[in-house]
Amino acid sequence: MTKKNKKYVPAGLFLAALVFAQSAIAQGVTLPEVGLPSATLMSVVEGLVSWLLAIFGFLAIISFIISGTLYFLAMGDEKEMEKGRKQMKWSIIGVVVGIMGLVMIRAIDQMFRGGGLF
Repeated sequence: MTKKNKKYVPAGLFLAALVFAQSAIAQGVTLPEVGLPSATLMSVVEGLVSWLLAIFGFLAIISFIISGTLYFLAMGDEKEMEKGRKQMKWSIIGVVVGIMGLVMIRAIDQMFRGGGLF
């Protein structure tokens, strides 16, 4: 097996496991109880996305506070004021990218569920 093909082996095994698991569930095969929560994969993913968005929002607020403080404390020093402006610009770009990601995730989810666009 070449080095190039070795990196595709784990992905292939994962996809094969998914296919076999889906066919086993469709045939009524149940897995043993292992003490894990019985939540669906979709609810786990939704919880993870909500958790990540909360962390993202918290970091965005911290970034705004730091850049605003940096700009405020510059007091006429053009170099420091420019640093504060640049950090605020990148904070805003980060928030916009995060919100765009959320909107795209929600739109794709609705599309796959057969609902409207939003």
